[in-house]
Amino acid sequence: MVTATVREWHEEEGWGVLDCAETPGGCWGHFSHIQMDGFRSLLPGQHVDLEWEAPGFKQDGYDYRAVSIAPRPV
Repeated sequence: MVTATVREWHEEEGWGVLDCAETPGGCWGHFSHIQMDGFRSLLPGQHVDLEWEAPGFKQDGYDYRAVSIAPRPV
């Protein structure tokens, strides 16, 4: 896991982009990857713990895909 920052999050559409040094250009994430009980939105600038899948495919223009996203305690 690495610490990432939420770049943008589209709660109504169910996806967002996260940034960290290991995912240049951003990492694509979906609500189903979030490890939260009953809460599926994140805020831009929020820090999260991120597990990601290495490039080798593209989804929505992003090489990296989140395997799991867990919000860090505030």
